[in-house]
Amino acid sequence: MADALVTIEGAEPWSATGSGEHARTGVVVLHGFTGNPNSTRPLGQRLGAEGYQVEVPRLPGHGTDVRDLGRTRYADWAAAAEEVVEQVASRSDRLVLIGLSMGGTLTLDIASRRQDLVDAAVVINPQILTPEQLLAKLAPLLQHVLPYVPRDAAGLPSDDIARPSADERAYAKVSAKAAQSLIRELPRVRSQLPQLTQPLLVAYSPQDHSVPPKNAKALRELIGSEGQVTELELTRSYHVATLDYDAPLLEAEILRFIGEVAAGATS
Repeated sequence: MADALVTIEGAEPWSATGSGEHARTGVVVLHGFTGNPNSTRPLGQRLGAEGYQVEVPRLPGHGTDVRDLGRTRYADWAAAAEEVVEQVASRSDRLVLIGLSMGGTLTLDIASRRQDLVDAAVVINPQILTPEQLLAKLAPLLQHVLPYVPRDAAGLPSDDIARPSADERAYAKVSAKAAQSLIRELPRVRSQLPQLTQPLLVAYSPQDHSVPPKNAKALRELIGSEGQVTELELTRSYHVATLDYDAPLLEAEILRFIGEVAAGATS
């Protein structure tokens, strides 16, 4: 679908062509719901600096105006993300898919369906369980009478980064219909998880105010015995850990993980 022009500073997609020994390892980094590449570019740039081939896409309806988000649905974001994954996989020997928040949901969805494309995955504070907030439960009804609601009312508090100077420049409001389209897909994505047998790194923040950490902790059981799951606890960060105090730790662990995947040594 056609998308609007970027209006939020820093929300443009970013890429690195790769160089040296890591050039044939592709990495795709997906941002979260209402967010944009402001939250994922720093991680992408760190990976690009190590010579990996990196794509940090902007998902449809994001980085422009919340009304554009209201015209998109989960199927649009998943299709756009999968298209980028296919493009990077076509020019790589191996591919690692990374996702933050809803980007983590998309990562789990695509990785569990497309083992032919995704060799390993990283999820950071992913949403996989059905939200328990009252607004989420009422979303099927409210989407028709309250098309846009403030972030805090939607269970996406503005204090999602502990580091005061950081700003992901996400939308201040949420499209109820867009949010409902995500919630509706969660049972399907959960049902696919036993098919995810690739190595998976799960990073989570115990102090996450947006997505309860039990989402990340549930993954080991949901994926089953065939999956290779490594967990990383980010004790100094809130939801957008890629911009928070634990970002250096997160980047270092992701580099270690991808290095093992690139070397074919992940166990």
